Amino acid sequence: MDKALYISSSPHIHSGVTTNKIMRLVIYALLPAIAVAVVFFGLPALKVLLICTLGCVACEALCCKLMKQPLSINDGSAVLTGILLALNLPPSSPWWLALLGAAIAIVIGKMIFGGLGYNPFNPALVARVVLLISFPVQMTSWTAPAPLSMGFDAVSSATPLGEMKSAVMLTGQLPEMATSGFDRYFYGLMAGSLGEVSALVLLLGGLFLIFKRVISWHIPVSFIGSVVVMAGIFWLIDPTRYPSPLFHLLTGGLMLGVFFMATDMVTSPITAKGMLIFGCGCGLLTVLIRLFGGYPEGVSFAILLMNATTPLIDRYTKAEIYGGHNHETGGVQ
Repeated sequence: MDKALYISSSPHIHSGVTTNKIMRLVIYALLPAIAVAVVFFGLPALKVLLICTLGCVACEALCCKLMKQPLSINDGSAVLTGILLALNLPPSSPWWLALLGAAIAIVIGKMIFGGLGYNPFNPALVARVVLLISFPVQMTSWTAPAPLSMGFDAVSSATPLGEMKSAVMLTGQLPEMATSGFDRYFYGLMAGSLGEVSALVLLLGGLFLIFKRVISWHIPVSFIGSVVVMAGIFWLIDPTRYPSPLFHLLTGGLMLGVFFMATDMVTSPITAKGMLIFGCGCGLLTVLIRLFGGYPEGVSFAILLMNATTPLIDRYTKAEIYGGHNHETGGVQ
């Protein structure tokens, strides 16, 4: 009877994965996109990135102090939120817009709910949508990319989605840029937010996260697949009015949303089935908003709307506990 029996709560085996490690890996995956943004848009892009990141860290530290909570900036989530917010802003964003976005993302999108793990919506997308609705002029002022530019003499330019939307509304037909030259969109030679300039580097970053098992394949595959199917249906109906699925995939913030926004562990479903439903919903809403909504881009709105359905999806896709009550038969399994 000398041996003692120690009983402890699960989990009994620790995987070694920490919040800090996950955030760090996501930031690593975003480094190629950050590099491309700085190369294409120069110092203005770097300024937006620094203001958003430092602003998010400062706001979270201040919130922790005012709420008398332990300092949480060391987990890396505030830094990641700042980077994602910057990638959702135009490179010509004024300093006050970037700083205001950081405050909205942290205070309204995150800390008001209790901090990381309690927020129902993606904080960076909350800030983007609030800024877009409140300051439409600043949030839709785009500049054409100029590789290796220091940001001087920026030339105003429309995004591919914006140009497509305007042309369809005025003429009822797609412009030529929406039917050809997709290679330049793949590499990033187009106007847009900092994180919309290169589908290639975002795809590489997303595959890195899947390889490192930071995210699973369910949401990206179902998101992209539903966009292809939905956009393909409209394209087949009238290819002179509706762009091809490839145009939808390579333009706007789709790749950024697919791999880095929709897959947020806090605001997305926890089951594989739920993730597939969530991804399909994001894809369908994105295409519908792009084609028929008032804004050219629909990724942010689609993800936020599906964030709101996450608790419901989790409720109806969770696995039945062995031996638990079966609601269909009225008995136990």
